[in-house]
This record gives sequence, structure tokens and C-alpha cells, in this order.
Amino acid sequence: MRVINLFSGCGGCSLGLIQAGFEVRLAADIDEEACETYAANLGKEAIWPVDLSNVGPDELLERSQLDLAQVDLIVGGPPCQGFSSAGAKDWADPRNILLRNFVEIVTSLRPTWFIMENVEGLLTANDGVFIIEAITHFLEAGYWVRAKKVYMEKHGLPQRRKRVIIVGNLEQCNFTFPEPTHYEQPALPTIEQRSQLTVLDAISDLPIPSYVNGVFNSKEPQCDYQRQLRRTDNKPILHHQIKRLNDFAQQRINLLKQGETMKDLPENLQHASFTRRSYRRVMDGTPTEKRGGAPSGLKRLFGHEPSLTITSASSTEFIHPTENRPLTLRECARIQSFPDWYEFSGSWNAIATQIGNAIPPMFMKLLATRIQNLATWHRVENPRGYWLGIDATKSNGISPALNKMLTELKEKTYAYALF
Repeated sequence: MRVINLFSGCGGCSLGLIQAGFEVRLAADIDEEACETYAANLGKEAIWPVDLSNVGPDELLERSQLDLAQVDLIVGGPPCQGFSSAGAKDWADPRNILLRNFVEIVTSLRPTWFIMENVEGLLTANDGVFIIEAITHFLEAGYWVRAKKVYMEKHGLPQRRKRVIIVGNLEQCNFTFPEPTHYEQPALPTIEQRSQLTVLDAISDLPIPSYVNGVFNSKEPQCDYQRQLRRTDNKPILHHQIKRLNDFAQQRINLLKQGETMKDLPENLQHASFTRRSYRRVMDGTPTEKRGGAPSGLKRLFGHEPSLTITSASSTEFIHPTENRPLTLRECARIQSFPDWYEFSGSWNAIATQIGNAIPPMFMKLLATRIQNLATWHRVENPRGYWLGIDATKSNGISPALNKMLTELKEKTYAYALF
């Protein structure tokens, strides 16, 4: 089950695939420090530091040493800079060449399966132009496609992380995503219905962080999640140090209670940029309450709830539930389901970005195992795909923007749509 992993980052996706028994023949990313992390943990043979906007299908085959019929899976999360509010948000926008190139690589190499991961903005950006164009190209290449907005806290990840996942196959397999196993408040927790994992479920067994890099762990694990991610080689845990804060920054943190953010602090303790950012949000005249109000800035996490989405800013903005300090890089990695033996290369900011941008290994292992169980790994030549499934909302209600996208997609592709 041979894989080409595009936009591989520091290796979260590849790690999950490898844990599921897949063979990652090639991983490619432009971030050299992320590639160094990948090489240090998963081997340097497969990783290729390269700008994927300038790479074509033939080069990928040559680099992976695979024949056209040997590519079982292509997976990747192409970044789309044109999705930003300042962008043109057009399929032809040069900033979206990575998305277009990913689609062209998949439709040219025609792997038996593909997985594309992206932010939820893909569903409605520019009235859904991006997802409509991408799915249309996949269908015309003969793929059966299932797209879903996935809430990863429902699948055992201790954070509220929403991502759009598109899975396609040439086997005419009516693929369905794994059913949720974790719920906010299950009436009666069972093996099939478990409570969602929390911040403390993820990190409470880690040792007290230090100002230096490398600390040994003498605490006992408290749950299965911790047991799965712990080091077992008696080596120190890296990236678990804390930064020294000035008195003003420490005073802010000390006053925050669980669930509180910068807006809950006295005005004299709010960051200078906080007010400017608040005003900038309503410069177009839209009332503050309809724009989400002021930005959060610092946030103290609830200990007994899943974390907010881990991003590149989490190690500076997310405050530990019970200790007066930000999360460490290792705690962010734990919440992203990286094992403690996984070591990162680069500066603090570079590592924070690698962790925040990663596809959580635990979720990718779950998804890959699902494909492994459903796939026959037998291509069915189909001149045009004709099956499409969309699951884009977790409620019965649907936003006008999402409804418009789904309607246009169904009209354009003439595909069977389930949503």
C-alpha cells in the first residue's frame, strides 16, 4: 500500500499512515526545517524538500521509484493562501496554484485512492469555487468521492479541530468515514460511546516543565491516551521547556480563570494591539456582536474539556488550565497526538508552526485503517465518476453559503449527492 505524501510538513500524516501499515515511498514539502524533523523521526530516504508548485507528476514518480500503476494512495493538505479575506478567492489566483497542482497530480497519476485535507473555509470560499472545481476534476477523472467536515474531538483527539477531508477512489467503493466514538456527555459511557478527551487527559502526566530542554518523567500515566504517547526508552522528554516571562505578562496570566481570555482582563492589562484589532474588526460598520467581538488573545483552557484548535500560536496564547504559564511545545504536540519520542527541528516558532500545521497522526491512522478495511486495491476503469457524497454540517440546519455551494456542485456534476 504505497503512498506519496504531498505537503507532508513535519510528518504527522506520514506517521499515522506508517502506524496503519502503509509504506510512504515519498514525502515532499517546501519547509526545510519541517523536512529535517521528518528525516530525524521517519527517515531521510523518503523526504524531499521541494516547492510543489514547480513539480509535476513525472518527477514525483521518478523520485518515488514507482510505476504509474503502483501508486495506491496520494495524500496531502495543500495550503490555499487565496482563502484569506484579503485574497481574490479565485480558482485561477496564483496563490492557489498548490491546490490546483495537487488536483492535477492526483488526476494525472490516478492513484487508487486519494485523501485531501483542508480548512473548513474550503467549503464556502468564493461561493464554493474551490471545492466545486476540485471535486469536479476528481469526478471527471473517474473517482468516487466522499467529502466531510470532520470534528476530530469526536474521534478521540483531545481538541476541537475541524477540517474538511475529501476521500476518493477508483474502486467504485461507497466510502464512509469512521463513525464518531467520543461524545460531549454520553448518557451511559460504553466502549462504543466514550466521553471526549480533555486537555488534562492529554497532558496531566507530563513532568513539571523546565527552563532548559530535556526533562525526565517520573509520573504515572492516567489514561490510555497518555500510555500510547509516552516515551518508553528512559530518555528525556524534549521541547517541554517554558519561556521566561516579564512581570507584566505574568500578571495577565495569573488573573485569568479557566475559559477566560484577554477581554476578561482589566483594560490596563490588555495588550496594546488588542484594542486596535478590536476596532479594526468593526471598521466596516458591522456591529461588534455580529463580528464575533474582540479577538481572544490569551486564553486559559478548560482542563476538563477538549482543547481549542492547536495552531502555530498556541504555545504563546494558550494558558495551562491549572498552572500560570503558557502550554509548552511538547504539550501542544501531545494534544496533536504526537508521541513523546517525536523530536522537532528548528527554532521555537518554527516548531510551533510545524505542530500547528500537522495532520494529527492519531486521526490519520484511524482514517487510513478505515480505507485499508474497505479497499480491495483493485482499480475499476470508469470514464467519469458518478458518485458523490457530501457531509458538511453536524446539524440539521445549513447556512445559505453552504447550501448554495452544494446546489451548484450537484448541478455541475450531475452526481448523486448526500448531505
